[in-house]
Amino acid sequence: MMRRPRQRRLAILALWAAAALAVVSFPFRATWWGGWILAIAEAGIVGGLADWFAVTALFRRPLGLPIPHTALIPSNWELMAERVGTMVGDRVLTKEYVAGEIARVDVGDLLARAAERVTRRDLETVTAAIAAWAADALKPAGGGELLTRMRRLVAGYPIAPALASALDLAREHGWDQRVLGTIARALADAFEQPAFRGAVSELVDELLLRYRERIGPYPRFVLGLADVFGFIDRQRIVAALAAGARQVADDSAHPVRERLLESISALPARIRSDPDFAARIEAAKVRLLDSAIVERLLEDAATELRQAIANDLADPRSEVVAWIVDRLNRARQSLIADANLRSAIDRWMKTQVTTLVERHHARIATFIENGVRALGPEGAVGLIEEHAGDDLQFIRVNGTVVGGLAGGGLYGLHLLLRLL
Repeated sequence: MMRRPRQRRLAILALWAAAALAVVSFPFRATWWGGWILAIAEAGIVGGLADWFAVTALFRRPLGLPIPHTALIPSNWELMAERVGTMVGDRVLTKEYVAGEIARVDVGDLLARAAERVTRRDLETVTAAIAAWAADALKPAGGGELLTRMRRLVAGYPIAPALASALDLAREHGWDQRVLGTIARALADAFEQPAFRGAVSELVDELLLRYRERIGPYPRFVLGLADVFGFIDRQRIVAALAAGARQVADDSAHPVRERLLESISALPARIRSDPDFAARIEAAKVRLLDSAIVERLLEDAATELRQAIANDLADPRSEVVAWIVDRLNRARQSLIADANLRSAIDRWMKTQVTTLVERHHARIATFIENGVRALGPEGAVGLIEEHAGDDLQFIRVNGTVVGGLAGGGLYGLHLLLRLL
């Protein structure tokens, strides 16, 4: 930035020097040597002025005059942007050149050398900082938005095929039996809680009420008498349900559990073969995701999870950070010691980059063209002057010097012909 004015002053100084030499030699123009010096000076002035005009015409109109074919860069900067993009994209950064440069880089070795410089302490510091930032960035509003997006994603993803595959996998590994046993034990233990027993009792009342609304007047009258005289004992019903749940939980061969396992084992085939059943599953999924209960449950779970993570990260011996660092450090050590892993990573990275280049190579020219267009005419002029201004000013200096030498040579030839 500081050299361009100096070179411009040098070009102006050379032009003024030629002009001064012409003034000094003019009184002696009648002599052979005075005429020769004057010819050199005049030719230098002409050459300097011509090159000043040529250099200035690239960037602006000389003296502000509307001379045709001047201010070439501002007038044609859009065409220049297009041609620069085409040249770089199609002739410089060709697919073959980029692929060759990628092939020469050993990505796996570079990653291994970088991994050697990283210590476990470095991983702990970086992981703790990133985890703390992520926990702080995930505010309640952000968590709600994230949950909303997850619900939309799940709502748009067909769950029936995934459910069928999950049930097949669970049956293959015997997880269905363990899950049923766990649910039965949890249900039996829940009956020991007064709040749960009260909720079940209210549910029994609601079911009885709905049953009365559907039956005829006479059965409804009989059911009402039974309720009045205490034949319908809700506590006894709840106790019977609790005893049944305990029997199912304690007996792995209980008929209820076997029946449930048979139903579960038949579900995958039914899901895959019965479109109506699969559609009902999808509809139930949508209703469940849109229910207020699930929304509150997800919000509460997100709040609890965020608070738990924040409390853990506040501890210098954070289990979350330690868990992440253990796996990162294990991966780092494997990358350093396992040549096959490095080779596999190198092949994978090169394949991905080469695929991206093949797919998006046509955008390189457009990207560069848009970058040049974004400069605007003044920006393009400033950029070229900044990087090529020194050489352009030397063109003016050279024009003055070469013009003077050419003029002197021609005048000398003139003198020689006169002597002959």
